[in-house]
Amino acid sequence: MSAYVIVHAKIKDATKMKAYAQASEATLAPFGGQFVFRGDVAEVLAGAHDYQRAAVLRFPDQAAVKGWYDSPAYQALIVERDQAADFVFVAYDEL
Repeated sequence: MSAYVIVHAKIKDATKMKAYAQASEATLAPFGGQFVFRGDVAEVLAGAHDYQRAAVLRFPDQAAVKGWYDSPAYQALIVERDQAADFVFVAYDEL
């Protein structure tokens, strides 16, 4: 059963965000991760949501999610990530 990570971002620095996005993509493959979707919020249909961008990542399982997030390659990007945007990362199991 696949596992997913949904990411929401409030961009602080567009140049740093682009660099972070490119660098972070390379960290996914060793854990079987891939982007399913990346995009900008078009409209909030219900409730409150003040993030500008979202991404959905798919992994083989939660162990792969944890391995990716805790990996030295991804952890090395966190300072750059936090300069680029405010993020929320939430992991989900597929039902």
